[in-house]
Amino acid sequence: MRIGSHLDEEAKKEIILCLQCNADIFAWTPQDLEGIDPQVITHHLNTEPSYKPIKQKKRHFGSEKDKIIQAEVSKLMAAGHIKEIQFPEWLSNVVLVPKPSGKWRMCIDFQDLNKACPKDFYQLP
Repeated sequence: MRIGSHLDEEAKKEIILCLQCNADIFAWTPQDLEGIDPQVITHHLNTEPSYKPIKQKKRHFGSEKDKIIQAEVSKLMAAGHIKEIQFPEWLSNVVLVPKPSGKWRMCIDFQDLNKACPKDFYQLP
């Protein structure tokens, strides 16, 4: 875990102490969330009806990256965060982004889907 470099040492110590005292209430891995009803965090996106669903062409990764993607997908499925679907309207590719540690972070390319979603005209807090 990294803590912001702009914080003074006292603030960093307070954050670390708070995390240590409450370590049991944080989810540190997808497995920590197993058993939580997915309806608690399920959401649906509004899309403009005039947009037709887009299915991105499948990107091909090397066998090493395919293993990384499959491992991440397996973790998310086991934790109940994602599920397999049979008839998807929208298909978006995964993107692997290098982490500072040298490992990979799996993200999703939602560019096409974002274009179909109405814009929010308010500032986020």
